[in-house]
Amino acid sequence: MKTHFKAEKGQAIVLGLLLCGVAVVALLHYFSLGQVLAERTRQVHALDTAAYSGAVVQSRALNLLALSNRAMVGHHLAMGHLVTLASWAQLGGHQAQQRLRANPPAFLIGMLFGVKHGTAYAASSAARGLQREAMQSGQLGQRFMQHESRVHDTLAVVQSQVVSTLAGTREAAIKAVLNRYYANAQYDLTITAPPVNQWLERRAAPSLHPFMQQITGGYGFLQERNHTARNAWLVSLRCPTRRHQLRRRGNTVLDSSGRWEAADTQSYHALRSNRWIGCYYREYAMGWGWLASRSTSKLSAPHVNNPPDNFSSQDFWRWVADATNWDIFTGQDNPMANSRAVASRVVWPTRGYASYFDVRPLLLGVNEGVGSPFTSSQSGRVRFSVKLQRVGYDNLRYTVSSAAESYFERPTPRDDARHEKANLFNPYWLARQGPVSGGL
Repeated sequence: MKTHFKAEKGQAIVLGLLLCGVAVVALLHYFSLGQVLAERTRQVHALDTAAYSGAVVQSRALNLLALSNRAMVGHHLAMGHLVTLASWAQLGGHQAQQRLRANPPAFLIGMLFGVKHGTAYAASSAARGLQREAMQSGQLGQRFMQHESRVHDTLAVVQSQVVSTLAGTREAAIKAVLNRYYANAQYDLTITAPPVNQWLERRAAPSLHPFMQQITGGYGFLQERNHTARNAWLVSLRCPTRRHQLRRRGNTVLDSSGRWEAADTQSYHALRSNRWIGCYYREYAMGWGWLASRSTSKLSAPHVNNPPDNFSSQDFWRWVADATNWDIFTGQDNPMANSRAVASRVVWPTRGYASYFDVRPLLLGVNEGVGSPFTSSQSGRVRFSVKLQRVGYDNLRYTVSSAAESYFERPTPRDDARHEKANLFNPYWLARQGPVSGGL
């Protein structure tokens, strides 16, 4: 009986050893599986972080383009203000000359049109010589050239550099993150992204004009400067309803090529009458200025190219009838002051608008599905995907994928409650992880 008991005891030991072996194999298998999972998880985290970093760099580039476009608009507005100011400087300088010549005298303007107008005309003496600042070599002309240089020689160049290096900069940011995880950089990286010119485009310079016109409308300094003052009492029985007039005329114009021009005039129109033509207005030019953008520019207001210096040898109305087609009866312009402005015009050569970058309109036929590596920028998203392959634990080759995107989103709704499409004039581009086909 004892011998039989010892045989059974030996068989149990063998069975236990077998079970221990199986357990060890299972533990080793699960340990290896855990190491594989850890290796893959680390690779997923590394690639997700790298992809997000690439999207951040991409979004920053888009925001830089948006800020540079806004800067362009700001410089163009500044140039418009400088052109207007230069036209006024010419007006002030010439008005100071007329004031010193008493043609017309300041007391007459004050008597006919009130203290404010008389005082303003008298104060124009302080603007003597101010028209020199409106020359291209003057302070205003130099400031204008600086603003234009910022647009064409700085901002336009920077935009081109940002766009041409965007893909490379994005890739460098992705690799910089991966190299922190894998210092030896022994991996294969594949970036799937649409070419930059597929979702960004260089717009021709004139395409900025409608937007500039809309923006310009918000600046009173760039609007028409028209005002007519009349004396209060009867002047002539032939035309009892008419009065002497003090006409201030001025406007600033931005043409479709982005070139600014401005003209400003002021004239005293004395009501006269005779038996030949009845009542008419005799114009006395008080101030004038015209800032042109080209030597070939034409002033649209009524004028002649070579007005006489005075009318000592011929009556004003006779000269008008013989040499012009001016309306000196019911007209509302300052044709004589316009003619003086043309004769003394100043030209600031300008290049107008510069080309700029904006998002390309939605392309027909583009797949915008969840797994697509490309989403049209016009819909507010620019997506790319990345795939990382490397040899890791247990000499296995690990492959993981990720995706990220830049997207356009306003921080707050528009005041007019309208939807704003993605654009490169508001720096509202953000970054986030994007959906990717598959997974772990």
